[in-house]
Amino acid sequence: MGHRALVAYERADGRYDLHYAHWGGTDLRLVRALTPRTPFGGPDADDEWVRWLRARLAGEDPDSPTGVPTEGDADATVVNPRPRARGLTLEEILAEHLDFLSHEAFYVVHPDFAVDAFLPLWFGMDVDDPTVGNGALVGVRPPGTDGDPDAEYVRAWFQGAKRVVETLVDEGERSRTAATDLLETVLRTWAGDDRPVEVVRQRGGA
Repeated sequence: MGHRALVAYERADGRYDLHYAHWGGTDLRLVRALTPRTPFGGPDADDEWVRWLRARLAGEDPDSPTGVPTEGDADATVVNPRPRARGLTLEEILAEHLDFLSHEAFYVVHPDFAVDAFLPLWFGMDVDDPTVGNGALVGVRPPGTDGDPDAEYVRAWFQGAKRVVETLVDEGERSRTAATDLLETVLRTWAGDDRPVEVVRQRGGA
């Protein structure tokens, strides 16, 4: 099944190249695995895909390598070197590419290879609700970091809050939209100034 994640590499022009990591959500592993030497979180190698990424992040526009990147075994990288999309804004990624239900983590890699990790939290309350463009990103740090709840704690807290507002809908006390408004407010209040929260909601969502 995998632990799916998306990785956005910040380019010199302020836009992002978007990559997929099938196991990248595991324990927020990529926060420490992505370095200038291992930009895809894989073996320490200076192959054509690594050189290509460095050129892209430096503002150049080289042709894509002709080789086919591999993924998922001991000799492969955690992040697929072949981008899913190029030259996106963060707003475009969150609204059109990030699946708040199936993606377990989202990473932003800055030019100095500082890595920000986020948990996607889905606002949907029904199987027919959209999973893209309908949720919140909450900033987190890897498990074991002093003073910061780990990812499982954040997920459990959110699921508890979500069950409460779903009960309000079931009992007819709130509309779906009003309940999601409340969930967003509770989430932002809980996060306070300690962690970033980005909310994306589309028409036709909650």
